[in-house]
Amino acid sequence: MTRRLAPLTVGIDVGGTNIRASVVDAEGDVLDSVQAPTPHSARALEDALARSVRELSTRHHIAAVGLAVAGLISADQSTVRFSPHLPWQDTPVAARLSSRLALPVILEHDANAAAWAEYRFGAASGARNAVLVAIGTGIGGALLIDGKLYRGSNGVAPELGHLQVVPDGRACACGKRGCWERYCSGTALADTAIEMLATDPVRSVLARDVIRDPGSLTGRRVAGAAQDGDPLATRVIADFARWLGLGLGFVSDLFDPDLIVIAGGVSSSAPLFLDEAREHYAASVTGAGHRPLARLRTTQLGEAAGMIGAAELARSVAVTHVATGNGR
Repeated sequence: MTRRLAPLTVGIDVGGTNIRASVVDAEGDVLDSVQAPTPHSARALEDALARSVRELSTRHHIAAVGLAVAGLISADQSTVRFSPHLPWQDTPVAARLSSRLALPVILEHDANAAAWAEYRFGAASGARNAVLVAIGTGIGGALLIDGKLYRGSNGVAPELGHLQVVPDGRACACGKRGCWERYCSGTALADTAIEMLATDPVRSVLARDVIRDPGSLTGRRVAGAAQDGDPLATRVIADFARWLGLGLGFVSDLFDPDLIVIAGGVSSSAPLFLDEAREHYAASVTGAGHRPLARLRTTQLGEAAGMIGAAELARSVAVTHVATGNGR
């Protein structure tokens, strides 16, 4: 089957706040999209997902569906074992949706889906061994070895965000303390600003806003203030860059990739921190000065990467489905 004739598929980013579904062609181009709020019950969420696919199916012939999910996915990519922000636990989501839609459905961890999209169409194209570090509310990680996604024995590797970098450090939603994502994420930017103000007050617009309403502080607000040269925000970004560089050193020690892609919402602020993070990375990796370093790149596909990757993974399922005589 030529790429020109390859089937259209739907990729869905199933987030804690919104679900975004897109029709994607074999070139990785998004042709059509719909979005809806994420319901809080499993039945309502599955209803919303089915509605999204059916709406897109009125305008396009869809061959399969891929879901990018922030959670633990079974090794056969059929079941959501656990997701901290979604109402699924040990739920056979693929079978349920496939039955309702009469289409093949596949699940993938959202970071894996994004990494696959970047490998097929974006920043990781041509890489032999690559790691994607998705930095947003937390940290998601994905590993490509010789062009294949590595999921581990049970489908949950690699959980980079929960590497412990500070024993007895900040509490993490995973139940541990001192996880990397607690010092290097959008959430961490706000927490670091509050901690810095508590130990070393500084005069700045951001500091005034934090004192007035600590709950209003977000990572995006910190990044914006740093862009404007705010003294507190600048210190916070420097701390973030240090933790990012140290973490990338751990990642290189573990996997020795030739490329690391920085993705996620925080990646849009990369000009503020990436050069400094690269310096910390170069100094902290084992054998510093005596080994090649991984190239650092930022995402090319942005927030659409998870949807594009899930759709591309679903395409291979669709082709197999047709080849085995199970297509409609």
